Amino acid sequence: MSKPEKLASTQEHLDVEDIRDDIVLTKNSNACAILQTTAVNFDLLSETEQDSMIFAFAALLNSLTFPIQILIRTKRLDISNYLLRVQAAKGQTHNEGLLAQIEKYERFIQDLVSKNQVLDKRFYVVIPYIGLDLSQVTSSLTGLFGRRPQKIGKWTVLEKAKVNLEPKIEHLTKQFGRVGVKAVRLNTEELVELFYDLYNPEIAKEEKAAIGPREYATPIVEPSLSPEPVQDEQEPPDLAEHPEQTQTNRPMVPQEQVQDLSQEPEQDLAQEQDKTTLEQE
Repeated sequence: MSKPEKLASTQEHLDVEDIRDDIVLTKNSNACAILQTTAVNFDLLSETEQDSMIFAFAALLNSLTFPIQILIRTKRLDISNYLLRVQAAKGQTHNEGLLAQIEKYERFIQDLVSKNQVLDKRFYVVIPYIGLDLSQVTSSLTGLFGRRPQKIGKWTVLEKAKVNLEPKIEHLTKQFGRVGVKAVRLNTEELVELFYDLYNPEIAKEEKAAIGPREYATPIVEPSLSPEPVQDEQEPPDLAEHPEQTQTNRPMVPQEQVQDLSQEPEQDLAQEQDKTTLEQE
């Protein structure tokens, strides 16, 4: 009788293999680092400032010796929590003039949301690391007629990506600073939240991503067929519920000896008082 095949989890259909040490590892032995940048309102700048920013951005592009990806993500913003905080501030205010101003501001926000969509724009720069070199490409071509080359482990890709991406991140951060844009590298937790929000846009409005590495590495949809059920690890018993177990390692002292020890200080005090009375006489 043939064993039932194990169904694939949702993680096997994604391009992301793992997120470690602020680096995204993909299943094709590549990796990337992501920078989040601030924005500049170009229309509010003077003509001289606009020209200087254009020249600085052109210098940034000319200095690149590696490919980058610029991602602009637009998402509808949910301001229901903001309105709740405005209502809470209105309930705590005892000044009538300030209360009237808060009510006007609340009506203005509600009218603005009803007529227009409040959008949140975020800007990202993706710096890729391509793990394939010329020797691996030629070996893959020869693998069509012979043995295929072995896949590179993710830990090897991670160590190589760290060495390759660090100078690129530093170079881009300095170049964006000359343009007037601040670039910050996303850490592991922020990368997990970003990809969770990208793949689950509706759920991410109400729930946050699981940050623990064990939590986000587990399948979102468990396979329906599994060879053997995995038993949960038993937690250590609570010592507070069984106080008699906490005294097993303690040395046992007879009750009579305890009473004798407690009476010794009283006997010593009595002897000292007798000595003092004899000396006074």
